[in-house]
Amino acid sequence: MKRPIIAGNWKMNKTNAETKQLIAELIPLVKDAKCEVVCCVPFTDIVTARKAARGSNIKIGAQNVHWAEKGAFTGEISADMLKELKVQYVIVGHSERRQYFGETDQTVNMRTKAALKAGIKVILCVGETLAEREAGKTSEVVTRQTIEGLKDISKQELKKIVIAYEPVWAIGTGKTATAQDANDTIRIIRKVVRKLYGRASATSIRIQYGGSMNAKNATELMAMPQIDGGLIGGASLTAQDFAKVVNY
Repeated sequence: MKRPIIAGNWKMNKTNAETKQLIAELIPLVKDAKCEVVCCVPFTDIVTARKAARGSNIKIGAQNVHWAEKGAFTGEISADMLKELKVQYVIVGHSERRQYFGETDQTVNMRTKAALKAGIKVILCVGETLAEREAGKTSEVVTRQTIEGLKDISKQELKKIVIAYEPVWAIGTGKTATAQDANDTIRIIRKVVRKLYGRASATSIRIQYGGSMNAKNATELMAMPQIDGGLIGGASLTAQDFAKVVNY
């Protein structure tokens, strides 16, 4: 059986002091979780988060990684820098990176490969905009993003990847795809993985839902057969809310 994975994406939130407090509050609330628990924190919080989570079942991740090992890329963070901080996961291709910072399917693929090379597991995000959804292009978009995101990645490397389906129109808007819609789109993504890597890989890969999953809808979403976890935004910023999702 696959172990579900619930990952919090803190985005650009929390100082070091707030990080220490949040994780301290979270530890007792999720200690018996049946899923894998991850907090993807801002770069400046990673050291504090790792120290605070030491000895617990909470894993610490980052929110982005650059494709180059080093160089003239002001403001960017390399995979080796994250590796040195013992980061276990990194989010790649989040819709906000695509929307605000010029991320493309190609750069998502390059970042994914850089993280895997450094031994860091990847949460690879795919998802359609509202315009694409209304134009009936959901399947086309997530198929393209999945194929391009996984380009030149081996079947062995795929074992280190979690895919997160996050419809752009449902992020930070309070809107959520119905559980059935989320399940159907994730089935499409899984079919793409099956075509690329075979049935066993498609069955074993974990695919999260990442569009405004919260304490109210987590149980329904996690009951769907195709959904293996959640990438949680706003609800991950308070211990009580995140714990309710983790303990769905």
